[in-house]
Amino acid sequence: MATRTESDSGPDNHTTTTTTTTTTNNPNQVATPPIYHLSFNQNHTCFSVGLQNGFRVFDTDPFKPSFRRELDTHGGIGLVAMLYRCNLFCLVGGGPDPIYPRNKVMIWDDHVSRCIGELSFRSEVRNVKLRRDMIVVVLNQKIFVYNFLDLKLLLQIETVLNPNGLCEISQNSSPMVLVSLGLQKGQIRVENFGSKKSKLVMAHDSRVVCMSLTQDGGRLATASSKGTLIRVFNTLDGTLLQEVRRGADRADIYSLVFSSNAQFLAVSSDKGTVHIFSLKVDSGSLASLTNDRSHIASEPIHSRLSSLCIFKGVLPKYFSSEWSVAQFRLPEGLQYFVGFGQQKNTIVIIGMDGSFYRCEFDPVAGGEMIQLEYHNFLNAENF
Repeated sequence: MATRTESDSGPDNHTTTTTTTTTTNNPNQVATPPIYHLSFNQNHTCFSVGLQNGFRVFDTDPFKPSFRRELDTHGGIGLVAMLYRCNLFCLVGGGPDPIYPRNKVMIWDDHVSRCIGELSFRSEVRNVKLRRDMIVVVLNQKIFVYNFLDLKLLLQIETVLNPNGLCEISQNSSPMVLVSLGLQKGQIRVENFGSKKSKLVMAHDSRVVCMSLTQDGGRLATASSKGTLIRVFNTLDGTLLQEVRRGADRADIYSLVFSSNAQFLAVSSDKGTVHIFSLKVDSGSLASLTNDRSHIASEPIHSRLSSLCIFKGVLPKYFSSEWSVAQFRLPEGLQYFVGFGQQKNTIVIIGMDGSFYRCEFDPVAGGEMIQLEYHNFLNAENF
């Protein structure tokens, strides 16, 4: 594996580090370490945790610790990018004392327990996305796409300021579909590596703060800084397929994720409620979709429409909104990320406070989800 250095001439005027420390007043309870990073792998079968002296990986179904790596050199891990369950990881330093420079991506081979390559940049790395043939590195205003085998630079994309490191790539499609921010507020860029064409979509009037892509790259979900509406687009032609409402109040959206069959969309926010929305079109029909919205609306679905939807066009848009079919309540103000479980109609939720939930939802009856499992994944007994 080679080492590469690529120049980044864009400005670096915004940096963020998420650090959450769980404290306790109980002398018999061991304080949990600060979490610098938390994310699922590509199919939500496990999740990684970046800590002040290494990283850990946990299985989601059933929940159990998979392994931990405490690195010889003391320092924080601010980003852990997994490739399903293989031995290769991409690591970036984080926290007040990062183990690696924040402008470097270190490629870790767990079979030999060391870094086998690195990518260096002129500004801080905001995110890394992996698939079996490519590495995608997200900076403040640029995205670099590399061939995984030899780290050859394939593409460089400029974006609007991107402090959250927003970028999504397809996993099941070949060639790859990549979605990033555009060069304007609210704009999304869709890069199709097969046709070698780019498409720009004005997704929102305000800043895009969260996005998700189906495994095949056919459908994209976006949320803005308002956090009230979630929009679903066809990536082939930029058509708006569906718009659902999380709520009426502004919220910070932390995660959006499609189910593996693209029938459901899960959303988490700082309001403390995880929402499940039913989607109207199966992913296999995306290629034949057009701007005919009546065709889209005719698909059978168990959705929650306002009882005042018959007055659509007369009353404000809020009253004809489409709402979530199922919900799960969590403490407000904490950062949670959601993924779909391996069992039918289940989700898994991981929190920056060390919490793990597994819940079941009823796609027909809807309503409150049933909690199946809870753990604190940072408890000492887990390792």
